[in-house]
Amino acid sequence: MPDIPWSTPTPAAPGAEVHVMASRFETATLTGAVRFFLKSPGIVRQMRRAPGAHGVALRARVLSRTFLTLSAWEDRDALYRFARSEPHRSSARAAAAYMKESVFTQWTVPASELPLGWDEAERRLAEQQADR
Repeated sequence: MPDIPWSTPTPAAPGAEVHVMASRFETATLTGAVRFFLKSPGIVRQMRRAPGAHGVALRARVLSRTFLTLSAWEDRDALYRFARSEPHRSSARAAAAYMKESVFTQWTVPASELPLGWDEAERRLAEQQADR
C-alpha cells in the first residue's frame, strides 16, 4: 500500500523546538486494517489543517495490518488539542474495537531536523514497545 509522505502544513519557526509523536498500530484482523486505512486520509487531512501542526506522514501496511504515524507539532498542547478534536476523537474510539496493539512515543527535536524520517521513529517505537 502506498504511504502518505511527509507534508508540512505550517513551517516551524527557525530555531524552534518541535514536539514529535510517532505511533504504531496493529489491527487484530484484516477487516480492521481496511477500516483503519479507509479512515486514514480524512485524519491526515484534519492534521494538515490543525493549528500547530508542522508535519505529518503515514506508513500503511494493510496486508500486515500495521500502520505507523509520524507528526511534528508546535508543542504538546497542539498535539493533544488535535487528538481531542473531531473526526480524530471518534475514529480513535471506534478503532479500539479492532485494534490488537498500539504503541506511542514522543520527543522533541530542533525545527531544523524537519522533515523527519522513519528510521528514528521506528527505533523509538521499538524501544517504547520493549520497555512495556
